[in-house]
This record gives sequence, structure tokens and C-alpha cells, in this order.
Amino acid sequence: MPTVQTAPPPTRPAAAALEDIRSLLVQVEPGAEAATRLRVAADLARRLDATLLGVGLETVQGIGIGDPFMDGDWMADLEALTQEDLKRSEAQFRSQTEGLQTEWLALKAIPVPAMARLSRRVDLIVAGGAPLDSASGSADTAELVMRCGRPVLVAPPRGGKLRAEAVVVAWKDTRESRRAVADALPFLKAAEAVSVVEVCDHDARAEAELHTFEVVQYLRRHGVTAHGKAIIAPPDRVATELNIVAQAIDADLIVAGAYGHTRLGEWLFGGVTRGLLHEPERFALLSH
Repeated sequence: MPTVQTAPPPTRPAAAALEDIRSLLVQVEPGAEAATRLRVAADLARRLDATLLGVGLETVQGIGIGDPFMDGDWMADLEALTQEDLKRSEAQFRSQTEGLQTEWLALKAIPVPAMARLSRRVDLIVAGGAPLDSASGSADTAELVMRCGRPVLVAPPRGGKLRAEAVVVAWKDTRESRRAVADALPFLKAAEAVSVVEVCDHDARAEAELHTFEVVQYLRRHGVTAHGKAIIAPPDRVATELNIVAQAIDADLIVAGAYGHTRLGEWLFGGVTRGLLHEPERFALLSH
């Protein structure tokens, strides 16, 4: 391991680091499942004294000309239903965000492209907070991560208040992991403990230890209290091992790079990303 002389970290108060997050984006829908996500976003915006941009998204599907099963009033009825859903979404947003700095948008648009366009206005997107098999019109979380160019905070289905007093950084020596650590700096600076973890096979342990050591040095220069750890385990246990470390240090947030590719419109992910998206036991902050 290299010998490093570490300069004293910056003296900026840890809590002040969260002031770098000034705006959040969340999709709002009527119904109990989406309400979990909204509560998470509103609580975080309140903690950060940040502006919360809520967006109601409804898509009116057109039908083919001359469809014998649809009468002339069908589109009018669908339009009325869409407007009613948008009104219910706004009412839910207003009820959960009293006293916050907010903006509201009601759009008739496909969710993911619309959220991607709006992401240029914010620092952080809040997603998740619903079961994977939910039949709601929520924007697909995986597509949000890959397309928006902003960090996405994925809430577990049960929701809860994000404390982020202890954080696990899932390290893999990729562009996505480097992006995730940079995006997560406000949370990492405010945390009391950060564990940088790389899961690897036995032959790669020395290299993994070097990776985590260097990431820890980078974080300490930013005033982050961090420690590194290499864990030997097979690829299909990466998410499990990360959650074991998180449990041990009482961390409710895992930071990770999302790496994958699209095939015929379907996003395909590596094991850690898939595990954090599909079986979230705690909050995850994902970047691509």
C-alpha cells in the first residue's frame, strides 16, 4: 500500500455540504403506492431546505381511425379521466408539501422522456418507493438512471426517512462508479461514517484493496470520514454483501454506479445495479 501524507481536510461543516443540493424532482401519481415516493421526496426537501419540483404525468393513448369497438365519446371520456388523475396528483402533492418551496407541472407525456427533459432543472431525482410489480404509470427507475444524467435516489418500497448518517459506497473501477462518488459527495461529506467496498474474487483482492484505498484518500481530501474494504465473494452475491456491510454499520444508503446497456429497448444491468433496483432493502443513490 502506498505511503500517503494526508493534508488536513476542509473545515466546512458537514451539514453544510447538503446545501449543494438545491432542487429535487419527483413524479407524483394518485394512489397509495406513489404516495410513499412523494413522502420521501418531501421529507428530504424539507431537510435540505431545497425546492421540490413535482410533476404529474399522464399519457393519452390514441386509437386507430375507424376502430369499430370505440364510439365517438371514447377519447373525450379518456381525456376527462386524464384531467381528473392530474388534479388528484396535484392535490396529493399540495397536501404533502405544505410549507416547502415547490413547483408543480402537469403534463401529458410519456414519463421517462419527460422526466429526462425536466432533469436539467434539478440536482437530484427521487424514484422508487413502490413494489417492482406495481401496475402504476411511474417512470421506470432503471431508464431514469440511464437517461437523465442526474443522480437518482431510489427509495425502498416501504419508504422511510433518509438519514444517511452512515453510507456504503459500492466500488467497481468503472466510469459509472467514479461518477456516482462525485455525485454523492454532498451526502458523503455529511455522513459520520462511509465504507468503500469492492467485492471481488480471490485473485483480485490486492488490486481491490488498492482501489478502495485510493478512493478513501480522495474522499478524505474532501473531509469525508471513510474506510475501505475488499470482500471476496462471487458476482451474484455483490448486492447481498453490500447489504451485510450496510447492516453492520447501520447505513441506510448505498451509493453505486449503474452500468448496463439497452437491447431492443430493454435495459440490461450488472448484478449490483439489478439487485439495488429490484430488491432494495434500503435507499440507493445511483448514477450513470
